[in-house]
Amino acid sequence: MNFPFYIARRYLVSKKSHNIINIISGISVVGVAIGAMALIIVLSVFNGFDRLVVSLFSSFNPSIQVTASHGKTFDLSSFPVDKLRKIPGVIHIAEVIEEDALLKYKDNQSIVTLKGVSEEYMQMSGLDTMMAEGNFTLQDGDKDFAILGYGVASVLNANLKDYLNPISVYVPRRDASFTGGLENAFNNEVIFPSGFFQIQYEYDVKYTILPLRFVKKLLSYENERTALEIGLAKDADLKSIQAQIGKLAGSHFTVKNRFQQQEILYRIMISEKNYIFMILTLILIIATFNVIGTLSMLILDKKKDIAVLQSMGAGQPLIRRIFLMEGLLISVIGALLGLFLGAVICWVQIRFGLVRLGAADSSFVVSAYPVHMQLTDFLVVFATVMSIGLLATWYPVYNIKKIHFRKIKLG
Repeated sequence: MNFPFYIARRYLVSKKSHNIINIISGISVVGVAIGAMALIIVLSVFNGFDRLVVSLFSSFNPSIQVTASHGKTFDLSSFPVDKLRKIPGVIHIAEVIEEDALLKYKDNQSIVTLKGVSEEYMQMSGLDTMMAEGNFTLQDGDKDFAILGYGVASVLNANLKDYLNPISVYVPRRDASFTGGLENAFNNEVIFPSGFFQIQYEYDVKYTILPLRFVKKLLSYENERTALEIGLAKDADLKSIQAQIGKLAGSHFTVKNRFQQQEILYRIMISEKNYIFMILTLILIIATFNVIGTLSMLILDKKKDIAVLQSMGAGQPLIRRIFLMEGLLISVIGALLGLFLGAVICWVQIRFGLVRLGAADSSFVVSAYPVHMQLTDFLVVFATVMSIGLLATWYPVYNIKKIHFRKIKLG
């Protein structure tokens, strides 16, 4: 057995001449454990929210979106859709038209963004899993239906069972003229809602999904489109396909993946996770000051042992390694204990959802704090704790002066 490790282990578990040293040693282990536990719990909660947000936006945002680099719309005939379909991994291509409009239901009004989608959108979208009320139906034969965001439906006070009062949709005409009255300045169509979706507040109060043919008629469009939304196979190579589409589309089009479509949001989430990690690491650094105090007092308590070791030929480096190993043992035990407790708490939350996000009847997408544990987080936290522990141990151990050893006498 390694000699410094053997002596350090004995010092850690044996009773000291001053009981306060045992107490401080225990406090040091507990402090490190709590810091490690807090780090792994917080990182796992952030992972859970990351996965939740990605899953929510995945139901609305496509794997890849193609838009015009300049201008609002592009001519569909100018884009090589047939070649796009031949790219391995591409399984769905939905045509999209987005336009701001006014919705009116009885005496209520709301400014929304219309999203007209082709039939393939129904196959590639996960919006059907986000329906709060009604059905995910856009077309039924010759009949067209609208799917409203839950916020839009609330503003309009829309009723899915009201078959007498449709929703009126108004958009400005291209050649709008107010001289003949408002009826000459706007195109108007009516439609009944089939359901309400609920994803995230910004989407719920903004979007209304409509059939592409309805929006084309409303806007008097032919081949104009605002975007192409592309669905990929589960095992598809996103980066490779995005590069191929970008090369195929040319400089007149912008090709974005799902993360680039919500780039600001994802950057904020990553920044928040990093900032919280740094704050908790700072708290962990403060907690490791107990290690400095523990080793300093242990060195004073073991003066006679140091003298005995010197008389047996132990040099200064060997004695320093003993106390350095002592500090590392405290860090290792604290880190492993903290990671274990953190994993148990995370598992309990995943299994039973004890910590709730709100009241039982709240409208949150999930009822309890989402948690997702990752092996990389455990490795990062362990490495962080050990690095801080090593620095905390280094100070008292390597400030043992040579003169201190010479003054030690056998009692």
